[in-house]
Amino acid sequence: MKRFAMTLIAMTMATAAFADTPDRTTEALAKKVRRELVTLPFLSVFDNLSFSIENDRVVLQGQVIRPTLRSSAENVVKRIEGVTGVVNNIEVLPLSNFDNQLRLAVFRAVYGNVVLNRYALNPNPSIRIVVKNGNVTLEGVVASPMDGNVAFIAANGVHGVFQVTNNLRVENARL
Repeated sequence: MKRFAMTLIAMTMATAAFADTPDRTTEALAKKVRRELVTLPFLSVFDNLSFSIENDRVVLQGQVIRPTLRSSAENVVKRIEGVTGVVNNIEVLPLSNFDNQLRLAVFRAVYGNVVLNRYALNPNPSIRIVVKNGNVTLEGVVASPMDGNVAFIAANGVHGVFQVTNNLRVENARL
């Protein structure tokens, strides 16, 4: 019985030590940061936010169409327990009626497509449409390579688009 108790104590201590490893802490922090960013009130399909974590410091990246979203992202991340600092590298896209018209046209082309309209049903659509000076970048996650190709072709077919960059990743892709 004494041997069992010692083994149990050793296993408990090993589990506790494993739970506090830097990888687990970073993973938990990343989950909190992601949750805060995707629940920002004015985050739209035309905004792309990403981040990285470097020693409890969060580096924000991406593009947004509203300057207030840039500052809101920084403010919510600053308040997360365990974050020691925030570097805000989020780009505010320039104001442009031409880009606004392209955003709507690309949105209709992508999410209006029969193959892709299921992505529009999510409260936080996974295909992000970033338009800057007539150039379109598709960001986010799709379920299959075909969906990524269909989104690229749909965006590329919009009149007035200069160039389309397809940065869509396939969900749970096996390499």
